[in-house]
Amino acid sequence: MADSEQVNVLLYGLGAIGSFYAFILHRCDRVKLTVVARSNYDAVVKNVPLFYSTALQRIPINESQGITIDSKNHGKHTFRPDRVDALQHPQKARANTDVRAVLRTPSESSSHYDYIVCAHKAIDPHGAILPLDPAISEKSTIVILQNGVGNEDPFRERWAGVTIISGVVWVGASQPSPGVVVHTGSEHTELGLFANGTLDRALEESRLNAFASLLTAGGTHLSVFEDIQPRRWEKVIWNVAWNAITTLTDQDVNCWLASSPDAIPYTRRLMGEVIAVARACGVHVKDGLADGLIAKARGLGELRTSMQADREAGREMEIEVILGVPVKRGRELGVDTPCLEGLYVLLRAVNGRIQRAEGGK
Repeated sequence: MADSEQVNVLLYGLGAIGSFYAFILHRCDRVKLTVVARSNYDAVVKNVPLFYSTALQRIPINESQGITIDSKNHGKHTFRPDRVDALQHPQKARANTDVRAVLRTPSESSSHYDYIVCAHKAIDPHGAILPLDPAISEKSTIVILQNGVGNEDPFRERWAGVTIISGVVWVGASQPSPGVVVHTGSEHTELGLFANGTLDRALEESRLNAFASLLTAGGTHLSVFEDIQPRRWEKVIWNVAWNAITTLTDQDVNCWLASSPDAIPYTRRLMGEVIAVARACGVHVKDGLADGLIAKARGLGELRTSMQADREAGREMEIEVILGVPVKRGRELGVDTPCLEGLYVLLRAVNGRIQRAEGGK
């Protein structure tokens, strides 16, 4: 793909993380960006069928409208409507216009995309991706920007012939109210291939590097790895500890660590169990990782987590890809994980209560 060639990108899931990457991608002049807002579609479509940045366009902003990104690193930007007809009829948009349409489902667009960026919550790994069928061709590349391990498998099972880029997100972002995204200083993306043995390696690497160049042009920080799985497992070790514990105790991370003399040793054992599972899966995990992650968390102040926020808001939580997959792989490989299994059982009960409450709405 030539450096000057237009790139069609579909971003699936417009929560806090999806909105952050929409902001980054729209700042690249080569990107023609379409977003699919899922649970927050009604709020998004009311305010932002199309986007542009006030910093780039220098257009006066009515602060009561649009999606606002308030970023410690990038400043404050608001995305506002531009071409409403592109929302309702994306096929009518002019080919020479940088259209950034908001859709309810990919089936509303007749286009195929160069990159499909999946930033939706990994709640239903198989079912949630079914609407992507109309948007994917054999030339498409799927980019997974989600928490968890094993996330690539449902995509590979459904689309055996495509390139898959696996991404690890270290971005602190929240959506305190519809249309408002707050981004803290935490910002790094790690990318690597989930290799497809039926495709030429050089072709897959060119697709990986081309996508990385889009994010770089948008002004974010990233690293590309030959083997991304150790990075995915490191993030899941982080999430298993902090997401699970903050959700169950309703404390921020450092309050938990200071709560008793047993808190840090317990956290170290918990992380050690997940590290043992990763190593049994053939994934290289560096020595001293647990202590390093604890030290990192202690330096972050009042650290609350996305799973904790989901529980407080009564939203389903990403239990399976963060805890369930390591538990099940540990059982398959004969790795004992009592701390991990205890958290998994308790969080499934909490999630079940949320599901029952949602079913009664």
